[in-house]
Amino acid sequence: MNNNHLSALRSKHADLEQKLQREEHRPFPDTGIILSLKKQKLHLKDVLMQESALTG
Repeated sequence: MNNNHLSALRSKHADLEQKLQREEHRPFPDTGIILSLKKQKLHLKDVLMQESALTG
């Protein structure tokens, strides 16, 4: 897999982490948003692991 693709996935994962942190620390966090962000992060992590295994 292309290193640029892996970098883009890592960047998106980091962006989701920032959104998750912001949502968790606001006065009345939306648990639906938190759950959605966590699912997206987990999916990206799985994709990153698969892609890394293929290239490594």
